[in-house]
Amino acid sequence: MRTCLALLLQLLFLASSAHAGRTIEGMVRAVYDGDTVLLTTREESRLKVRLYGIDAPETQKPDKPGQAYGAIARRTLMYKVMGRRVTAELVDIDKHKRAVAIIRYSGRDINREMVSEGMAWAYRQYLQGAYASEYIGAENLARSRRVGIWRESNPQPPWEFRNGRKGRRKH
Repeated sequence: MRTCLALLLQLLFLASSAHAGRTIEGMVRAVYDGDTVLLTTREESRLKVRLYGIDAPETQKPDKPGQAYGAIARRTLMYKVMGRRVTAELVDIDKHKRAVAIIRYSGRDINREMVSEGMAWAYRQYLQGAYASEYIGAENLARSRRVGIWRESNPQPPWEFRNGRKGRRKH
């Protein structure tokens, strides 16, 4: 039954963008890294959620190295939401068939908090509307305060790390 509900939920998201803006409530059951969590809804369906508009440093995988601050970003997100009931405002479905959402806990925008604490970049490639200026502003403030990833003079963005690029560029 749970598997059917999860599949149905994902098919509904894939079939229509009409679900953008829909809010789902769930309990965070796992934190995979600094920008991906697993929610269990009241119906006991499981939904893997990618946090909208941010990109956290990569964590170490069995077959791949991680980035500096990857483990710290994961722990920071765990501290904020693990085992807590959150809301996920659905924005999109990504190429890995994960829901992309703004996660809120007690009214706080957790995505923005991760950026403002220097645990993630504002993911400009995917940001739109008011969230673009809000998240980019949070990143600029974190940079100026030299917190988290911004303690490094020129940290490598995760999208470059994933592509195996050796060069670094300012963002």
